[in-house]
Amino acid sequence: MKRGALLAVLPLVFGSAALLTTSEDSAAPPAVAGSTYVGTAAVESKGMPSQSDGDLWPSCWAGNDKLYAANGDGKGFSLDGDFADIAVNEIDGTPGNLTGTTISKGDQAGSIWSGGGYNRKPTGMVCVGDTLYLAVQDLALDFNDVPAATILKSADHGRTWTWDKSEPMFADHVFTTIWFADFGRGGALAPDGYVYAYGLDGNWRDSFDDTVTDPQSVFMARVPKGKVQNRGAWEFYAGSTERGKPSWTSKIADRKPVLTDQRRLYAQTYGTNASNLSVISQGGVTYLEKQKRYVYTSWTEYTFEFYESPTPWGPWKHFLSKDFGGYPWSTSKYGGYGVTIPSKFVQPDGRTMYLQANVCPCGGGGIGTSVYNFNLRKLVLTPSDPGAADNLPADANLAAPSTGAVAISKSSRSGSLALMNDGALTGSETDFDDEVKGASWWGYTWPGKHKVNRVEFTSGAVSAEGGYFTGRPRVQVKVDGSWVEVAAQTVSPAYPGDASAGANKTYTITFPVQETDGVRVIGLPGGTRSHTSVSELAVRYVAQLADGGFEGTGGGKPAWLFEGTAANGVDRGLGFAHSGANNGWIRCTCTGWSALYQTVPVTPGTTYTFGAWVNASAGLPADEGRFGVRHGTKDLASKTFGASNGYVHHEVTVTVPAGVHELTVYAGFDAPNVDTWIQVDDFTVS
Repeated sequence: MKRGALLAVLPLVFGSAALLTTSEDSAAPPAVAGSTYVGTAAVESKGMPSQSDGDLWPSCWAGNDKLYAANGDGKGFSLDGDFADIAVNEIDGTPGNLTGTTISKGDQAGSIWSGGGYNRKPTGMVCVGDTLYLAVQDLALDFNDVPAATILKSADHGRTWTWDKSEPMFADHVFTTIWFADFGRGGALAPDGYVYAYGLDGNWRDSFDDTVTDPQSVFMARVPKGKVQNRGAWEFYAGSTERGKPSWTSKIADRKPVLTDQRRLYAQTYGTNASNLSVISQGGVTYLEKQKRYVYTSWTEYTFEFYESPTPWGPWKHFLSKDFGGYPWSTSKYGGYGVTIPSKFVQPDGRTMYLQANVCPCGGGGIGTSVYNFNLRKLVLTPSDPGAADNLPADANLAAPSTGAVAISKSSRSGSLALMNDGALTGSETDFDDEVKGASWWGYTWPGKHKVNRVEFTSGAVSAEGGYFTGRPRVQVKVDGSWVEVAAQTVSPAYPGDASAGANKTYTITFPVQETDGVRVIGLPGGTRSHTSVSELAVRYVAQLADGGFEGTGGGKPAWLFEGTAANGVDRGLGFAHSGANNGWIRCTCTGWSALYQTVPVTPGTTYTFGAWVNASAGLPADEGRFGVRHGTKDLASKTFGASNGYVHHEVTVTVPAGVHELTVYAGFDAPNVDTWIQVDDFTVS
């Protein structure tokens, strides 16, 4: 496994590749699906520091309304105190206005079980009423293996702790990075009488030097609330029954993962930054009462990774990679590690919450010590609206800020995508991120579905290092949580696929109508540093024909459909086109009506002119061919034709009736039962 320079201190890890879950009867786990529950997810690119010192900060909200959090390697919230490898803090206030006190530290908060090459690190906290439990692991001084862990208990709000000092509860690198499901104040939202815990084997994140196997699976356990420190009372998730109920085992060797994600992110970097990173890491699981959802927050060196589930055991689905790019970071854009969502700061709307993540100044981020503290940033999760799209054709930009669109990209050099829908075509944002990457994209997601059929992509700055797509950029739409390429895409003007694409130039990509809650322009980034740029990205649903010249590319449903019994298709590069390389055709020795047709969005009361070029064989009788426009089965305008000696242009004009938002344009013929064909090309609407 390739690595860049090893980070000397608590690194920040984040990832992407084949997401997998494991079922009870499957040796090879199937791919994790993308979430269909989350509509949009927006994460701030920087956080709000507090007057504290340290990292990790697992926390819980006690019955006394205080937040308790444990930090590693720092002074905690008492900055006039001494440094410790572990400290526990009592915190008051709200995001952006926090105060706190360090209440215990060092040998008061755990044992070191594995010798001189290890330190104590806090990994999880849970509050059962006003009783606190703290999971503490032995972490190697190079941060690359975790052989042991145990759980401490405090009955006096963290001032003193008790634990079995004879041996750790978990050893041999099995279930040694532990955190707990956060069920709100005092655990009041817990569904039953259990504390639910999650654990990783081997290490707390990617093991950079492969001392142990990188964690790629999350395991789960439960224990009665009054027996958290009784190892014999623990039960481990052992898979689900046919009815989807969890089964449990007391044997840790028989446990099964609730989530496996085998993706690898940043497979290769240009510099010495770490690479080929696994995505499962020490994080947290928080229950969102208003949304009836569990959210697991993970990370890699350069990304935050998010998963959601309707139950504590799954099925877990991935819904976001927030990519901060390779180092160095800046004070306006940085990621972090040990990502959690403290339930105390989930807002009444149930959608707005705050992530805790911090950055070690010795890690490589290059931003100093300003975020090595309890550091919060806003996260807004909006559920999907399951309703059908109801927008009508219009010139409006569906990605305008007022639409609820959330801009997305592979990464962002500045940390802000606000310029993508600010109406200006003169700016530039790039996804330069130090990765030798094979895909670059810019787009939007919405909480609900929209009809779309046009994207106007305006490039940003272009240089030898990049800023352009190699080859042709393509449009993808979000379908059931996954991105799929749309068919029959055409680009105007033609995209050259190299640096001559130019800066601040607009390319219009048209395609058949899609009903979707996400759209993006994606392609292979160009240049010596493989990145693209953007100035503006508009998305529209307008009155237009898709692929009128049959030149479109992409897989999936074509723009042109067929009715009848004749053979039909597209001539590609055969020299039969009116213009370009391709044309449509229909041919048969048969009887009856056959036609190519397409449904076009329109605006009531508007007058449109539809045109097409048609070449008909000598066997077609006069007036048996027809080009026209209809609504349903009713012709609104049509023109007949017969045999021709080459392409002939046909045109009809229609005023759209009130209440009508779609018309069908067609070209076909009534077959005379002799070999007959037509070739069609260059359909237009204006």
